[in-house]
Amino acid sequence: MHKNRLAAACAAACLAGAMAPGIAHATDGYFQPGYSVRSVGMGGVGIALPQDALAAATNPAGMALVGNRFDAGLTIFHPDREAQIAGATYGGNDQTNFLIPEVGYNRMLNQDMSVGISLYGNGGMNSGYSRIDPRTGLLPGVGVDLQQMFISPSFAWRVTPSNTIGVALDLVHQTFRANGLNNFASPQLSIDPTSLQAPGHDSSDGVGVRIGWIGELAPGLSVGATFQPKIHMGSFSAYRGLFADGGSFDIPANYGVGVSWQATPSWTVAADVERILYSGVSAISNPSLPLMTLAMRQPAPRLGDPGGAGFGWGDVTVFKVGAAWKYSDALTLRAGWNHTDNPVTSADVFFNTISPGVVKDHLTLGLTYALSSRIDVSADYVHAFKNSVSGYAPSMNGQGQITGKLPETLSMTQDSLGVAIGYKF
Repeated sequence: MHKNRLAAACAAACLAGAMAPGIAHATDGYFQPGYSVRSVGMGGVGIALPQDALAAATNPAGMALVGNRFDAGLTIFHPDREAQIAGATYGGNDQTNFLIPEVGYNRMLNQDMSVGISLYGNGGMNSGYSRIDPRTGLLPGVGVDLQQMFISPSFAWRVTPSNTIGVALDLVHQTFRANGLNNFASPQLSIDPTSLQAPGHDSSDGVGVRIGWIGELAPGLSVGATFQPKIHMGSFSAYRGLFADGGSFDIPANYGVGVSWQATPSWTVAADVERILYSGVSAISNPSLPLMTLAMRQPAPRLGDPGGAGFGWGDVTVFKVGAAWKYSDALTLRAGWNHTDNPVTSADVFFNTISPGVVKDHLTLGLTYALSSRIDVSADYVHAFKNSVSGYAPSMNGQGQITGKLPETLSMTQDSLGVAIGYKF
């Protein structure tokens, strides 16, 4: 029986892996607001409130507290990306809908220890402009597609009745594609003009770790903490002439703390604070100014150099708060709010035309309905409110020289709908 369950979990993980190319998410920078349908319905909280077998994605300590269970879900994600340049509006929505899978399996070895595996999309970025202002040097069809998929085996141990620790090994696969950048493919602008864009996706892999702790301070009141160091990924060799450090694109370190309180038998409230250290990854955090300097033929690091242009993203702090109401034995309703800093500054608006991760506030709703004592279905809805950042794009001539400035405003809004099924055994 147990072998059959494990085989079913592995088969579902493979299915989700096959669906991974549909992932494209940009909310808390480019991280997801939460990593399961239940968590997202409460604003993405989960550091001190594990709810399913995806808990290892947020805090692996939670896996020892969710019992024997299997969870699988799918989210339809719909972003709306827009650039206004010199008064004209250009939509970055060549692809409008994306599928985000999630799969989790957890098994208790005894009453205090568990082993599990969680498969999920960490996040990503996608844009595509079928038309764009040609004066900027960007070509019609310009855009990017970044996808990151995690497979995370985990171990959790309740070391005392009130303290639980956990660790997850993060096996990461990421892919990237860029289009419409041919006008920047010159020896003066890039260390390798032949690898500024590619006909398809390039991929890289890496291995990291996430650790976590959950402590029960009093009956119904828990706190938690989690930390994931920077994950060093293999370089995108096909884009060594685009990303700083010869195509390097690591995954930023991040950490957070959370609290959960079961105020009454029917009400649970929780809150998390998370810090994402984009500044530790040159391709993400380097300012885009060197690119503009190069276009003016002044000495500066080229694209692909260690100091080459990046997206200029700064570190962000994410605040998440959520509540769950057990309306009946069968139905639980959820709601939450997720607020993040905007990593994109006015000085870097132009380079972020292809990666407009500017949204800040998300309203989330969710529910779980128990079909039986073992099987339940969950759903969530997320609306990320429109946010904009304004700055300038360069006006360039055919020789790659800046001849002036064009006012530019980037905007984004998002909607998503997720459904999941959970099975206790």
